[in-house]
Amino acid sequence: MRRRHLFFALGALSGAPAAAHAADADADSGKPPGYAVSTAQLQQMVAQRFPLRYPVHGVLNLDVQAPRLQMLPEQNRLRAAMAVEVAGPLLSRVHPGRFDVDFALRYEASDRTVRAHQLRLARLNFPNMQPPAQELLNTYAPAVAERALQEVVLHQLQPSDLRAIDTMGMQPGPITVTKDGLVIGLVLKPL
Repeated sequence: MRRRHLFFALGALSGAPAAAHAADADADSGKPPGYAVSTAQLQQMVAQRFPLRYPVHGVLNLDVQAPRLQMLPEQNRLRAAMAVEVAGPLLSRVHPGRFDVDFALRYEASDRTVRAHQLRLARLNFPNMQPPAQELLNTYAPAVAERALQEVVLHQLQPSDLRAIDTMGMQPGPITVTKDGLVIGLVLKPL
């Protein structure tokens, strides 16, 4: 009960009634208390970095569109499904496809951001491509996925978001993936 009131007070002090309401509701629902970020907010932030083009040594170009994010709360990870087009001198035409990447999250205190890390290529699919070309892509796809998403900023907390939290001697802590987005937990600052 004390914890619930602490998070409610933190939200109220920071001038963020939505955060206070989310923390209060989370305490009642069994969700972890903290700063909530919706899937829509994450999607909007990620979309700002795309589309991207990756040339592969004059062999082919990979054009990557903005990923569609999916929360994986049971794994405390996210999945990004990315539409890709591949073209180049070795291919007779443009080949549409997609690849899925799972990743964890980390908080970077220096710029108050939540970033993707620990990427795993989950699936690569180019249905109209011949097997030799598909093998070539399988060689480059993990590197492209890493370049496209490694350390991508999914959210940035504003100074106003952290002002009251900092005053209370707290800081962002563990990040929990929920079905609706993220909850950035709050922990006491080390003495």
